[in-house]
Amino acid sequence: MFPATVMVALLTGFHVSTTIFASGLATLGFILVTKGRIPLYYGSSFSYIAAVTAVTGVKAFGEIAPDIAISQAQCGIVASGLMSILAGAIINKSGRDKIERVLPPVVTGSVAVVIGIALAGAAMDQAAGNWTLSIVTLLATILFSVYLRGTLGQLPVLLGVGVGYLVSAVTGAVDYSAITEAAAFSLPHFTFPKWSPAAILAIMPVAIATIPESTAHLYQIDLYVNNLAKKLGRKKTYPIADLLGSNLIGDGLADIIAGLIGGPAGTNYGENNSVMAITRNFSVPVLGLAAVIAMVLSLFGKLAGVVNSVPAAVIGGVSVYLFGVIGVQGVALMMSEKVDLFSARNLAVAATILIIGIGGSFAFPNGMIPMGGAQLPAIATAAVFGIVLNLVFEFFPPKQNGAAEE
Repeated sequence: MFPATVMVALLTGFHVSTTIFASGLATLGFILVTKGRIPLYYGSSFSYIAAVTAVTGVKAFGEIAPDIAISQAQCGIVASGLMSILAGAIINKSGRDKIERVLPPVVTGSVAVVIGIALAGAAMDQAAGNWTLSIVTLLATILFSVYLRGTLGQLPVLLGVGVGYLVSAVTGAVDYSAITEAAAFSLPHFTFPKWSPAAILAIMPVAIATIPESTAHLYQIDLYVNNLAKKLGRKKTYPIADLLGSNLIGDGLADIIAGLIGGPAGTNYGENNSVMAITRNFSVPVLGLAAVIAMVLSLFGKLAGVVNSVPAAVIGGVSVYLFGVIGVQGVALMMSEKVDLFSARNLAVAATILIIGIGGSFAFPNGMIPMGGAQLPAIATAAVFGIVLNLVFEFFPPKQNGAAEE
């Protein structure tokens, strides 16, 4: 998860060292609020990239946004955390069905597709800086993800970037000034939220897409832990899946912690689930130690310098794969939940979310739709429109052959 977490910082204009520190601190907060019952690690989420860059306004890979822009984005990140906490509280009180009426898979899956495709332009723009480097990185990442097994099979992004960086170094495409100019040790650059309704409107709705992602990771870890317990002959079961509400509350608190100090928004990491399954180590104290190590590593300025020296084309190559995966995961979510896309109701919800979100992201500067003198974030507008439209159908279900359409 390390390369993915720092990539978010490089793409959105946040400070790398602060991002690493926030990841560790937020994980400790998650462990605390869930009372050590859920073995998950918090890291930056790609789902927020388009929304956050619309606020920070960064144009170039690795460009650090002004403090004021980061602070405004932090306001939206904190708001997204509050949304996750609200969802978790509703689930704890009323059950998962209440949330799924507002956020059914046809909405969350479609929003995930929009997020992935909306990032396509940024990936290709970075890749175009050096096609040789980007294609080598892309192919290496794909080959590693498809053919490697075991622990290495969970590190295709890190290994792909490593291959791209090595080729960059051999061909003289690496600028080492970021490393030589970085201090050996330095404190992370902390910033604090600044009230921004525009940032809230842009960033908060993205939590709609990360809620099902976080839920899937929780169910996955429940399966891994209980299967291992069964293999070890233990009679005790671990009802981790029953902690969905607490998981979302923990995720929300982690977002708030990251947002308060200058870290990107995130969610618990599925990559870590696979690593824990391979090592058969689901210890929450070990994850807590990993969080502390991350916070200590953030103090090494040279590490941030190495990250900042990675050529944009290398990141562009791996981003083609990663951003595509986000979109495909949205499709996979709808397939796994057996969403009927032959239903006129579901078709209307999905179609409008896709066109408003994707069309708005590419048709207008920074993905902001001009409407009535206001600038509306395309992804957030698509998500809200889809939610409202679905609720209309919930309260006024369409009839078909004398029966309500499913």
